[in-house]
Amino acid sequence: MDDDAKSEQLILVVNTGSSSIKYSLFHLPDESLVIHGEISGLGLSQKKHCIHLYDSDRPTMVVEDDNVEFDTHEQGIRAVIDVLSRFNQSVRPLSLSAISHRFVHGGEAFITPVLVDKYVVQQLEQLTHLAPLHNPSNLLGITLCQTLLPDIPQVVVFDTAFHQTLPDYAYRYAIPEQWYLDHKIRRYGFHGLSHSYVVQQAADLMGRPLESLNVISLHLGNGASICAIKQGKSSDTSMGFTPLEGLVMGSRSGDIDPSIPLYIQQKYGLTNEQIEHSLNYDSGLVALAGTNDVQVLLEQEQAGDHNARLALAIYIYRIRKYIGAYLITLGQVDAIIFTAGIGENSSEIRSRCCQDLEQFGIKLATERNQQILSQATIINDTDSAIKILVIPTNEELQIAHDTKRLLS
Repeated sequence: MDDDAKSEQLILVVNTGSSSIKYSLFHLPDESLVIHGEISGLGLSQKKHCIHLYDSDRPTMVVEDDNVEFDTHEQGIRAVIDVLSRFNQSVRPLSLSAISHRFVHGGEAFITPVLVDKYVVQQLEQLTHLAPLHNPSNLLGITLCQTLLPDIPQVVVFDTAFHQTLPDYAYRYAIPEQWYLDHKIRRYGFHGLSHSYVVQQAADLMGRPLESLNVISLHLGNGASICAIKQGKSSDTSMGFTPLEGLVMGSRSGDIDPSIPLYIQQKYGLTNEQIEHSLNYDSGLVALAGTNDVQVLLEQEQAGDHNARLALAIYIYRIRKYIGAYLITLGQVDAIIFTAGIGENSSEIRSRCCQDLEQFGIKLATERNQQILSQATIINDTDSAIKILVIPTNEELQIAHDTKRLLS
């Protein structure tokens, strides 16, 4: 076998949720997506398995099954294996090189991707409390794949790892030190895979070494975060100990006075779980205007809806506050990146975020911004000192890249 053949790999990326399994099969080094699938409704009355087959990054077949009979995650993983056995050989005559798992919260213990072994699993078990909505499901996916496919290397990639370069003055909170020492209460940050991917794409687009770039990266989706990237590394980020801190999001509150939950809990006699649920699922844009769909809010605002106008004003104001803060902390900024569902697709939100910032070297090109963008694009005016970029994120491909680097 020649060196090129040896360098070819098929990497299966798995993201196991509480009632879902998302998976993507990548062929490297050409970065082509071979299969993408999602199983939803595990343990619920309505279950679905949707499979997309690709050739040259274009979908060639979509298989949707609304009558799946499996209920458990183990049955779901077996269904994924069945998909690979049915379609893999006909698409790429290569064996599976690795299964890579997304793990939301790696705490302080994991700062790079790792190969799974018994010790790693024990360490991951101790981190479930840091992200109780995600980590237990992520861990279940890992252990199931270990059991069902024991001969294939398993790799874990962490969404918090990119932010492990934060300096102590950025990640420490001004709280009793024992809270940090005993319980590791600190800023961890999230969307690290997305921020890591788009800043590398920005370096390629600008023809600059990654380590030479200072960038403000805005991941604006239903969940949203902003990251200050200094010389290619995360130096600060809006999300904190949990994904609840920072920007106003679809259903998350973002920054609030920490006394508010305590006050409301006392007034209404709520449990900790009820307060946590309200801040994560009943707050943000949903609380302000009844929907987390930004396009709907823009239409409602146009029709004169006061709540929609206020929700968008609060949403944009918070983003601009963080942009201003990171302009100061970075000192010199080379580019601002918009990514994720809203960042990539809403020219109006991008325009409002950049409005009247010319004095800071940020000047949007209106016509470029309003184009339908499907690939990494520069949308700033020619005399803008700071580049403004729209870059589609691809967290699954970033996971595949990180896995390939670890294996090699």
